[in-house]
Amino acid sequence: MEGLVSFKAVPPVSRMPKFSCLRSTSSSSLDLRRGGNSFSFGSSSISSSSSSFSIRAQEMDSKDGSATVTPVSESEPEPDPVKITEWEVGMFRDEVAKSQGIRIRRRPPTGPPLHYVGPFEFRLQNEGNTPRNILEEIIWNKDVEVAQLKERKPLGSLKKALDNVAPPRDFVGALKEAYSRTGLPGLIAEVKKASPSRGVIKENFDPVEIAQAYEKGGAACLSVLADRKYFQGSYENIEAIRNAGVKCPLLCKEFIIEAWQIYYARSKGADAILLIAAVLPDLDIKYMVKICKMLGLATLVEVHDEREMDRVLGIEGIELIGINNRNLETFEVDTSVTKRLLEGKRGELIRERDIIVVGESGLFTPEDIAYVQAAGVKAVLVGESIVKQDDPGKGIAQLFGQDISI
Repeated sequence: MEGLVSFKAVPPVSRMPKFSCLRSTSSSSLDLRRGGNSFSFGSSSISSSSSSFSIRAQEMDSKDGSATVTPVSESEPEPDPVKITEWEVGMFRDEVAKSQGIRIRRRPPTGPPLHYVGPFEFRLQNEGNTPRNILEEIIWNKDVEVAQLKERKPLGSLKKALDNVAPPRDFVGALKEAYSRTGLPGLIAEVKKASPSRGVIKENFDPVEIAQAYEKGGAACLSVLADRKYFQGSYENIEAIRNAGVKCPLLCKEFIIEAWQIYYARSKGADAILLIAAVLPDLDIKYMVKICKMLGLATLVEVHDEREMDRVLGIEGIELIGINNRNLETFEVDTSVTKRLLEGKRGELIRERDIIVVGESGLFTPEDIAYVQAAGVKAVLVGESIVKQDDPGKGIAQLFGQDISI
């Protein structure tokens, strides 16, 4: 239920407020196109609310559930119909995602937050524009962040920058080689300073120094956090590690919501990309996997439950599946998730297709590694239990119960 509206005192307005009515696109259907694929939505799918008045809604800074209204300049331009249409397309994407069991909304669903009607700006906080969990909050912020980055670094400039980047390294091959050499799951060691659930994990954080220690300790690949706001990572860390001469293939650990991020990660030296099934609809995953293959990048598709696993197994060209034992909505950890998702026909299908399964989260001891390996895992992605050690290389030996360095 929306909170009551409260008004701040505002200067008198010299004329009556002017309101305009925005209507949806005139065509009876809307195509959501992506890489040659399309969704068609009939006119019956379009909510009648798209022809109603639009309010400029933004998340309120206060916590009392009220709304504030402030005047805006009468010379402000009318809302851009193109922007309104883009928002509507985003809402259709959310409907498609919901049909696939995805609960994370790509952006606030209560209306395009950057538009208004009349001389007033409304700041409303309600169920429609408040994130329901930490993952949704991250995605909403990422949507704004990526839009700003795209303005500063257009896709065309990123594609040109790829000409000066060294060829990608074989991420999948490195994991297979490590498994063959040690008989243990190949290690993807995570360069990670902080997380929303744990706060700062490594105070004296030097990404290059940590990466070099991981490589020396026997890591097959590295995962580098790129999210700045919630994990205190950056794309520049990927670039710094690559330029320092670290030979391990690098996974860009980021909340990918647009193909632009893939090109940006590649321009910084990434060799693999993480895609999260809890966030991305099937069409987006298919499209992004194709882009990664075109750029020579590996794709680690992360799942958390049976429905996500079934969706990903229905997509062609998948080589790596990560099973995250951490629920990204509640951040609770349960290592039995890995075993449950690899039982029965799912496990058989994964073995038939020679898909490498990566165990993620909740892995701290040799017993944890043995547990997920017995379930069918051939690689593990580990961060907290080793990065917080004074010597991350020794942390790797403690994790596996033996020295796995070359």
